[in-house]
Amino acid sequence: MVFAVGFVLFALGITISIALHECGHMWAAQATGMKVRRYFIGFGPKIFSFRRGETEYGLKALPLGGFCDIAGMTALDELSPEELDRAMYRQATWKRLLVMSGGIMMNFLLGLVLIVILAVGWGLPSLDQPAPTALGEMSCIRSELPGGIPQDCTGPGPAQRDGLQRGDVVTKVNDVPVEEWRQLVAETQKQVGTIRYTVERDGQTLVIPVTPDRVMRYPDDGGPGREISAIGVAAESYGLVQYNVLSAIPASVAFTGDLAVETFRSLARMPAKVMDLWEAVTGGVRDPETPVSVYGASRIGGETAAAGLWQIFILLLASLNFFLGAFNVLPLLPLDGGHIAVVLYEKIRDMVRGLRRLPPGDPVDYLKLLPVTYVFVVLGGAYMLLTLTADIVNPIELFP
Repeated sequence: MVFAVGFVLFALGITISIALHECGHMWAAQATGMKVRRYFIGFGPKIFSFRRGETEYGLKALPLGGFCDIAGMTALDELSPEELDRAMYRQATWKRLLVMSGGIMMNFLLGLVLIVILAVGWGLPSLDQPAPTALGEMSCIRSELPGGIPQDCTGPGPAQRDGLQRGDVVTKVNDVPVEEWRQLVAETQKQVGTIRYTVERDGQTLVIPVTPDRVMRYPDDGGPGREISAIGVAAESYGLVQYNVLSAIPASVAFTGDLAVETFRSLARMPAKVMDLWEAVTGGVRDPETPVSVYGASRIGGETAAAGLWQIFILLLASLNFFLGAFNVLPLLPLDGGHIAVVLYEKIRDMVRGLRRLPPGDPVDYLKLLPVTYVFVVLGGAYMLLTLTADIVNPIELFP
């Protein structure tokens, strides 16, 4: 039940983020004297609408986006005589850039607000996370009685006793490479006798033999136990720093800057993830760093809610807004960045023409840009379909 609530809330959060993105365009257009004819959330058949002033507001059946219809966004738009002077393509460059970047700025602002909420409510983590196989706290080994009842233990455990140290990054267990903590655990548990751990420590590669303890572990369902090897070490973790309302703002701005950089890096890696997504669809292991669809993101939101990790829920929603903002920066039509690129091209072209004592050129002919736009739309649609398929047949699981 909590999973379903989290799923719906995250999907609602995505819808609100898209709605506010379009509000960013609309409010900027209205503030600069342009005419906003329509503002709708969703696509497809109209569910309802109402008119306030000169703008029609409404909701459509498919909540897969939204749009803001500004009169004269391009020179191809049909305009009534009273709209001609207010047409967007005839406005000053700074006004057009402000309107086209309004949605991007709104996504980044919303992401910042969510980070402030996170900083005050739970605290902010560092983006400099330890390596997945970095060793953390060490202790003695607790065996279990039937039913999973832990026994007491004292003294150092095998990891401490045989020379492993907190902060060591394990790269191999015996001769098996490990890249994730669960791989390290699985390889350790199945070994019998002395285990050779290859670790990175202070720029050096060391091989440290450790003799594990053999202990009993019992499943939660009351089934039979099994004997495993254990060395008494946990994964390295990173702490959270909680802030008050005032101190949260500069801390959130700094964290947002770091997160935005990571977002642009992830965006640059998207084309390279096609093969990883295809492998996930065809039965391979799903790379947790592959992109997710709206469905996949909502599913992850449901998982975090079910686990009671609402701070992760908020961080994911903030990250989604940064991704939406960053994605729209791309200079490709029909994205905001594509329209911004057209405006900048016209400005630079007209400056050059002015130096040559020529009049300003005509507005860019969007019909000539349609072939490139169609290619991007088709490729983008195929990528989204591949991502959705991967999220359905082989979803990312935060808590496997």
